[in-house]
Amino acid sequence: MRVITGLARGKRLITVPGNDLVRPTSEKVKESIFSSIQFDIEGRRILDLFAGSGQMGIEALSRGAESAVFVDSSDVSLGVVRQNLSGTVFEDKAKIVKSDYKTFLSRENVFDIAFLDPPYNKGILKEALPLVCKVMSDYGIIICEHESEEIMPKAVGDFAIYREYKFGKIKVTVYKKGEMAND
Repeated sequence: MRVITGLARGKRLITVPGNDLVRPTSEKVKESIFSSIQFDIEGRRILDLFAGSGQMGIEALSRGAESAVFVDSSDVSLGVVRQNLSGTVFEDKAKIVKSDYKTFLSRENVFDIAFLDPPYNKGILKEALPLVCKVMSDYGIIICEHESEEIMPKAVGDFAIYREYKFGKIKVTVYKKGEMAND
């Protein structure tokens, strides 16, 4: 795993060892996600919920995001995020929070882009999505990574599916505020 482009281009990132619940996003999927939002990242506030290794938030910071909050309930995952941020110029733009998603999302926060990649087959994504919608800015983008068989709601709150991408067993669903689903 590495940072694809930007200030930290080529930096190797470590993953959470031996944890079946943490699946690092493949470089192919990550590259597609960031290609689809490349003009929306500069100066934005990022939420990397269910952070795992933190690679999505770190990639966003490398590409010019203003700040990133990395949230995970696992001490091991947050330790990996700290290690991956170490030695970058982003440490002062990053905040690492140990919390479950419900508690964190009940706080007063506003984000422009949110990455959600929770453990699969636990119903967490559909529970978290409405809560995430409440902490998004008016031009917010929510990016959900999930199993390709999982059917995501067409709309949640003021957000609707903007695009969906399938990569074998993985699907990425992108929500934007006020957008209509593309067929």
